Amino acid sequence: MGYRVAVVGATGAVGRELLRILAERNFPADEVVALASPRSVGREVSFGDDKVLKVQNLETFDFKGWDIALFSPGGAVSAKYAPKAAAAGCVVIDNTSHFRMEPGIPLVVPEVNASALKKASRGIIANPNCSTAQMVVALKPLHDLFNIRRVVVSTYQAVSGAGKDGMDELFAQTKGTFVNDPPTVAQFTKQIAFNVIPHIDRFLEDGSTKEEWKMAVETRKILDPDIQVLATCVRVPVFIGHSEAISIECEKPVDLKKAREALRKAPGVILRDEREDGGYVTPIECVGEDATYVSRLRIDPSVENGLAFWCVSDNLRKGAALNAVQIAESIVQQGLLKDGQLFRRNEIPDEDEAV
Repeated sequence: MGYRVAVVGATGAVGRELLRILAERNFPADEVVALASPRSVGREVSFGDDKVLKVQNLETFDFKGWDIALFSPGGAVSAKYAPKAAAAGCVVIDNTSHFRMEPGIPLVVPEVNASALKKASRGIIANPNCSTAQMVVALKPLHDLFNIRRVVVSTYQAVSGAGKDGMDELFAQTKGTFVNDPPTVAQFTKQIAFNVIPHIDRFLEDGSTKEEWKMAVETRKILDPDIQVLATCVRVPVFIGHSEAISIECEKPVDLKKAREALRKAPGVILRDEREDGGYVTPIECVGEDATYVSRLRIDPSVENGLAFWCVSDNLRKGAALNAVQIAESIVQQGLLKDGQLFRRNEIPDEDEAV
């Protein structure tokens, strides 16, 4: 049996990636529709190597009879249309931040907490922040072994995390440097070309940024509510591929050999940790790849039961589109769709079980 799948925000960077990945992974779809705002209606987007879809109007689209909707249109749009799609019986997988911390809406990375899909009570499933997604994939096998208590992470996040406009700004500023054009700053708070900016999203009262807050609360919701996370999120002049330097403190003694073995076997992880020049993975090498790559694995002697490592991943894939498609695949594999609706749509989880 094939499914009817809607891609919302199909003309954006993540929306196009969603269509590409659905085709690459041969998702069992009998019909796929591309949706966007009225100004994009009639535009064409690619679906696979040989298919082109004409964009339809999200504002007038009827979701009744559609099985799964993959949303990536921006938070305000998701807030308005995702509940409408869910009310029509279409399971929504939302890439925006709008629903992530709401009770009754699972926040899911399939390699980490696919079982949380069974607790969905509102017909909506949230995709985590791109920097959180790759981190928890790497943390999961280590948490299972050593029980992580604290995470300190510094991110080096690509400009594609700010969308196409962010990528265009880096390109324009880089090009302008060589012809003596003054940089135009619009998408970021300072020049991004040949620079790094320790500021992503808005500042909060405690001095952290919203991006840093997201990493902390989302990690606790996905992996373990008792894990403490300190994040410093930095925008860097890289087009695609987020990097993270991660240090963990664990409850149990850390065995480096066991850590390596667990990471090698972990779903979604590729360990490349050669202690020689070039024996690690950089963001440019992960572009177009599905995995989260872990390198530079070593004991942290500055804390008890400490371990440090480096991880990189394609933020448009695992950080967004790929994870959303994997959620859809997991829903199908677990048999959670029945007559186009999530099996447990009306089951409200207990307060201590809410995800």
